[in-house]
Amino acid sequence: MHQHFLRSGHRFRSRFTRWLALAALLACGPAAAQDASAPSGAPEEQPSLTDINQKLTNPVSDLWSITFQQNNYRVGVGPGIGEHWNSNLNFQPVLPIALTDDWNLITRPVMTLFNSVPRPESGSLPPGVDRTTAFGDTVLLELLSPSPKLAGNWLLGAGPTFLFPSAGSRWTGQGKWQVGPSTVVGYLSEKWIAGAFVQQWFSFAGSNSRSGVSQMNLQPIASWFLPDGWSIGYSGNILANWKEDGDDVFTVPIGVFVAKVLRLGKLPVRLALGGQYMPIRPDVGGQKWNIQVVVAPVLPKLIRGNLAEPHTLEFGLGR
Repeated sequence: MHQHFLRSGHRFRSRFTRWLALAALLACGPAAAQDASAPSGAPEEQPSLTDINQKLTNPVSDLWSITFQQNNYRVGVGPGIGEHWNSNLNFQPVLPIALTDDWNLITRPVMTLFNSVPRPESGSLPPGVDRTTAFGDTVLLELLSPSPKLAGNWLLGAGPTFLFPSAGSRWTGQGKWQVGPSTVVGYLSEKWIAGAFVQQWFSFAGSNSRSGVSQMNLQPIASWFLPDGWSIGYSGNILANWKEDGDDVFTVPIGVFVAKVLRLGKLPVRLALGGQYMPIRPDVGGQKWNIQVVVAPVLPKLIRGNLAEPHTLEFGLGR
């Protein structure tokens, strides 16, 4: 009799445990039931802030973004006039599109929304300073880049770069149509990125009253990635005006930046603050100091899939 009650109690406890587990599962709702029965249907885990920081620092990543870059230069205006501030705001979308699973086409326009330039005041004795603020020239860069499937951790890209005379004033642009080559070479590891991004332009048309142009913009890439979306690295672009002579050819900065990626709601945004000093610069119009502020939000990728396989293409915000 005693053993009979023990067996009955054991069966009761087993049934009670099963009913209790079923009740708990139903109480958690359909989402819990789906998680328990089909874990593969769970939402994808969001990339970390450090992962996003790496992609926003990588010039040939597949991430869509826009960058607002505010530069505040201290420049030499001319003999007897001294140094004054030159401010500009650049707007730069980065729009990669997959041509195939192995190759990406990266479109990077740079529009100078305003350029506030100090200049010698005409007819003023002693020499004074005036200022012109207007839209600047526009750059359009097209980079063909192998995906990580081909290049691994190497960052490679090449393509044409164009400069359009879109400035609203002769003081805020060069007045010349320009074209030339560009290339990116670098390496991305888990903790750091290093490389170089160079563009060269030659003028071929434009205002006859403006001088011909042959110029280079070299951006060294060097960053160290820290936890929680922080990074620190080199800041500044090396400029060369091949039409000048002697010490007026190069502008070479020494600079550093600190950046942080954070989320505003679901939107990742990269914020950066940089400072630069140019020990090598032209005497007149040369940049001596720069304080740079960067705000770069991530964009939803509006074109997904690859162009070589039209059936894989998806457009818009939805998936």
